[in-house]
Amino acid sequence: MSSSVSSTAPNQGQLSWFTRISYALGDTAQNVVWGGMAILTFFYTDYAGIDAAVVGLVMLISRCFDGFSDIIMGFVVEKTNSKWGKSRPWILWTSLPFAISIILIYTVPQTTSALQFAYIFVTYNLCTTVCYTMLNLPYGSLSAMMTRVSKERDMLSIIRMALSPIGRILAVSATLPLVKFFGDTQMAWVKVMSIWAVLALALLLLCFSQCKETVVIDARKENETKIPILKSLKCIALNKYFWAAMTIWMMQNVIFCVNGTVLPYYCKYVFNNDTVYSILYLVETVINITVMLVFSPMLLRRFGKRNMSLAGVLLCFVGHLIFLLNPLDFNWVVFSCVIRGIGFAPVQSVIFGFLGDVVEYGQWKFHMRQEGLIFSGGSVGTKVGSGLTNAILTSLLALAGYVSSTTGNAVQPDSAIQMIIHLYEYAPIFVWIVLIGVLYFYKLDKLYPTIMNDLVQREAKGEL
Repeated sequence: MSSSVSSTAPNQGQLSWFTRISYALGDTAQNVVWGGMAILTFFYTDYAGIDAAVVGLVMLISRCFDGFSDIIMGFVVEKTNSKWGKSRPWILWTSLPFAISIILIYTVPQTTSALQFAYIFVTYNLCTTVCYTMLNLPYGSLSAMMTRVSKERDMLSIIRMALSPIGRILAVSATLPLVKFFGDTQMAWVKVMSIWAVLALALLLLCFSQCKETVVIDARKENETKIPILKSLKCIALNKYFWAAMTIWMMQNVIFCVNGTVLPYYCKYVFNNDTVYSILYLVETVINITVMLVFSPMLLRRFGKRNMSLAGVLLCFVGHLIFLLNPLDFNWVVFSCVIRGIGFAPVQSVIFGFLGDVVEYGQWKFHMRQEGLIFSGGSVGTKVGSGLTNAILTSLLALAGYVSSTTGNAVQPDSAIQMIIHLYEYAPIFVWIVLIGVLYFYKLDKLYPTIMNDLVQREAKGEL
């Protein structure tokens, strides 16, 4: 019997809290590593002795490969068939290579500049472009293969997004103190990253062991090998809710990019105290996690993900308009971060629930199920969005005459400071308006019960 039929029946497809937490810890594991790598440039320049320009060149070239690897991995997941399923086995197969690749990044040999460039290029891309992509994209699409109950996928997304920042906070706060503890040398970095790698490996193996693929559709087995690549891409391109979900995910990364890029400058040159950025980041993150864990499940049951997301974004928009009344006051910036932490938590918590519903809509609309491609396509969109945002922000700062410095003590012209102020004032408004527009026209929540009923009947006949 097709499990897709049973998973849509009452009380079927429900996941235990242990399963939900085990799945979320898979993202915590990845964020432990990325938190440790947040200061990778600092390690390269101050411990491995690599020129900053070389580091920048490696990062720039590597970015060009990243988007292509996402799409390729999407197709790979679609074609994977194993005793563990399609997405789940990649967590097992790549968790150890991912952990090892993290350690390799920090074992830079003390040799010629050319060989160092080659080493960091290969190891950085092995970790980020290859191992991380082969792990993260199947991990994301796994949620759509664990259950077909929309609210269950939403809960997976909520717990995932609430627990994932904990890994980053742990690593960001503990990496440098541990490096000092182990001797403050390059080998100390290797030891610290080995700790994070082992912790990540353990959490990923827990995720693999507890998260089963229960969505098995007989009709799909008969047709999936016959689908041309161009037809697969066409179905993605014509899926309007894929573009809606991708835009929501993209805007999430754009606002993170805006705050992460502009707010440190705002603190340094408007409040003359760059250390308060860490306080603002911690306040917003703690509030965000608290709202996701305590209130998002309740709001989801009461209003559904579209309505609670729209209400949260409207709160962000109103809160930011209030902030504009007195943008040069530190207390108003704190207020802005608190409102953003509260208001953005609902939409951030269910972003992967949106993508999961897109999978079912695509099957209903085009008779094709595309978990891997939908999640990989969404990932490409977020990388393009954050990349363009970062390029625009830095270009505007440069046009305004921002003065770079190796000591951090440069005196900025008034034009640069005014640009920093205006970017923090108005860039978030663009994000909130786009999200309000997308969520206002998003109707898939209402269509979903009809879609699932139709799919159950079709699959019972052996049709997609």
